[in-house]
Amino acid sequence: MALFRKNKQPKEQFQRSVNRTLKGDIGIYIILAIFGSLMVIPLIYAIGQSLKPLEEFWVFPPRLIPVNPTFKNFRDLFRLMGDSWVPFSRYIFNTVLISVVGTAGNVILSAYAAYAISKIPFPGRNGFFKIIVYSLMFNATVVGITMFILMSAFKWIDTYLAIIIPAFCTTYGLYLMKQFMETSVPDEVLESARIEGASENKIFWKIAMPMVKPAWITLIIFAFKDLWNTGANMYIYSEQLKTFNYAMSQLVTSGISRTGVSAAATVVMMIVPILVFVITQSNIIQTMSTSGMKD
Repeated sequence: MALFRKNKQPKEQFQRSVNRTLKGDIGIYIILAIFGSLMVIPLIYAIGQSLKPLEEFWVFPPRLIPVNPTFKNFRDLFRLMGDSWVPFSRYIFNTVLISVVGTAGNVILSAYAAYAISKIPFPGRNGFFKIIVYSLMFNATVVGITMFILMSAFKWIDTYLAIIIPAFCTTYGLYLMKQFMETSVPDEVLESARIEGASENKIFWKIAMPMVKPAWITLIIFAFKDLWNTGANMYIYSEQLKTFNYAMSQLVTSGISRTGVSAAATVVMMIVPILVFVITQSNIIQTMSTSGMKD
């Protein structure tokens, strides 16, 4: 019995406190620097490719940094853009319109639906959410024919609506927002607001949306990236309604002579999504750091 009582000592006596030292911090920063360097290599390679003269593209082994960098690829790209019979400003306008409107609709509708499923009891909401989860298994290519039939039935073929409206209804955005609504928005806070007489719409915008800021900022990044890179070839046939990505792909499909132009076009297409991420990533880090705090 004495031996048994001896083994029943509090766990605190056997626990060791771990203190971070200067060497430990330096080691962590070194590891982060190594992984960060590896992740930035593709970006450096893409920029290096866009600055290479044509003869350096076929050097083996391939060089990460060009020996004789030149901006000729960008000059040729902008010259080809100027020679297009449809002004490139039109392609840019189409892409910006589709990306901004589609992203805004995606975030708002996903947030509203997630709030209803997670915070407003109604019959069949668990079954409805299961259908949403199952739909995540289907790739967009699998439902391409069905989507085309629907777009034709609604007479949206060859209009902006064929790209914008489906972007409103991504199940990934709804799933992401729903999970954050459940974990980051306490029911007690919502009930207090209802007792005070606040409407559901006011509760949604003033209480729920600020609490799930990491989710909708993350959704903005992914939705905008997907729409910015869309070619819209399946639903849009009029040249005046084509997107910037489509125009870029058309410029660089003339063989080996435009290899450098293709690399420059890739960098141009990367600029806007990267800027969107750089602008929003500080907010993501700031809100993620407080999302696990409890009252």
